[in-house]
Amino acid sequence: MIEVTCAIIVENGRVLATRRSETMPHPLKWEFPGGKLKAGESPKLCIVREIREELGIEVEVKQVLEAVFHRYQEHSIKLIPMICHILEGVISLTEHMEYSWIEPTELGKLDWLEADVQVAIMAKEAFES
Repeated sequence: MIEVTCAIIVENGRVLATRRSETMPHPLKWEFPGGKLKAGESPKLCIVREIREELGIEVEVKQVLEAVFHRYQEHSIKLIPMICHILEGVISLTEHMEYSWIEPTELGKLDWLEADVQVAIMAKEAFES
């Protein structure tokens, strides 16, 4: 089981979605940015590091949501989603091919990476409550 974090980055009532490049596993799928925990690293420190590395911005974790478990053909993951806000910086993509700010009501319309489908539902519900 691989532990992975992802950020539901919220700004001005919209949510950040990133699209995987053609060279990444699961190419062209949309996802919430994040990555694998390193040994001894907490999920919160992991997401701050991953977002800095992938997007060039600093984020603050506001809330940790319930983990999502998903089995891909080659491995299983425990995906830990966190609602975050940008503290500083301008988005600069290092791995993904594009990003988009999505209205919460539109989250269900993207072609999400399989594990992120449930996270998108959770994000939409968080806005509705």
